Amino acid sequence: MLCYPACIHAPGCFMHRFVVWVAMAQQSLSARQSALVGVTLFSMFFGAGNLILPPLLGLQAGEATVPAAIGFLIAAIGLPVLGIVAVALAGTLRDLTARVHPLFSRVFVAAVYLAIGPCLAIPRTSSTAFEMLQPLLPASVPAGTASIVFSVAFFVVAYVLAMHPGRLTRLLGRITGPALIALIVAVTGAALLSEAPELGPATAPYDNGAGIQGFLVGYQTMDLLASLTFGLVIATNIREMGVTEPGGIAREVSRAGVLAGILMALIYCGLAYVGVSTRAIAPDATNGAVVLTASATQHFGTAGTVVVAAIFLLACLNVCTGLISCCGTYFAGELPRVSYRACALVFAAFSCVLSNFGLDAILAFSVPLLGALYPMAIVLVLMGMFHSVCDRFHLMWPLVVAATAIVSVADSLRSAVAPDLWLPIDALPFAGLDMGWVVPALIAAVLGALLSRKRA
Repeated sequence: MLCYPACIHAPGCFMHRFVVWVAMAQQSLSARQSALVGVTLFSMFFGAGNLILPPLLGLQAGEATVPAAIGFLIAAIGLPVLGIVAVALAGTLRDLTARVHPLFSRVFVAAVYLAIGPCLAIPRTSSTAFEMLQPLLPASVPAGTASIVFSVAFFVVAYVLAMHPGRLTRLLGRITGPALIALIVAVTGAALLSEAPELGPATAPYDNGAGIQGFLVGYQTMDLLASLTFGLVIATNIREMGVTEPGGIAREVSRAGVLAGILMALIYCGLAYVGVSTRAIAPDATNGAVVLTASATQHFGTAGTVVVAAIFLLACLNVCTGLISCCGTYFAGELPRVSYRACALVFAAFSCVLSNFGLDAILAFSVPLLGALYPMAIVLVLMGMFHSVCDRFHLMWPLVVAATAIVSVADSLRSAVAPDLWLPIDALPFAGLDMGWVVPALIAAVLGALLSRKRA
């Protein structure tokens, strides 16, 4: 038996540092495992909104596609990846938001899960997938009946898959995720190999400030809010692969976020090019799904409609499964007497009912909630990335979030109740761009730092 000197347990000892380094090296995933986790996270992110928005951006932006796409990528990829990393550094979303106040943490986290779960994203997956499949149904089939049957079948499948959250890597990373990528590559590849399109002038909203408009459109993916919650399920998968140390889990979650971001960036750029190349055949399209269908039909004929429908079905099912799993896991932890299965079943059943009210009704109900939550999520993520600095000024966290919340909540309530009502927040800089919260947040950050130093 080898005997180590007693100093090995001393933090400053070389042997101690070596043993710690070996332990950390063993708390890592292989390249193949990291790739699987990254594709899993990509599959959980990539839903209907991610498919619809880039093609429409390319169609409308025209000559301004590059700056518009850059703005879109910052909001739709940069912020979500930062969200994954910020939560990984903090430990959990609860640990991040608790820096503001424990009560705020409980309310905000629950609101985020409800917003990206049963109140919008989950029912939207079913209603959007059905809209893409509906053209393939016989004309004799009543749309209402078909919608109910489809939604029930859709959520039964999603619920069954969500019953094994630890196996999502095997399903999404090895099967449905790669299949989704392959189908998207087929559609975008056909557009890229075709004759280069002529770029026309940008149309609204990209005819003025294309980069800023692209950034604002990126909000609609809701991926920043999703990134704050997906880390919980991804961490579960990583633990089951053998990484149990908090530092190792944070590192692997961050790696997965970067890989998912790279995949999404490549696909977003390809889909935007599809939109640019479709201007000649669908110049008046107002929906990205129509753009994709027109492009696929042009290159593949009738089979193109089937391909696009398959893409949407896979994307929506992937996201629905991931969201049911995330929401079920969180609320089962918050409600000790309610099991994960029961929570997941309630969310699936509620979403099934809500999906049959139609996409417009879902958006009308949920968009104001997103408008209130998104700015707060942005400031939390940015402060979380620099938590080592922000934690030195404890008053900075509540003041920045409070200032942001006052502006964003007031603006959202106005949009929902009285859109034409003038409010004092309209006089703030960038208010016309729906970013009136930026300056108050910056002022609150400076004030929080000064007050914290004064109290110290």
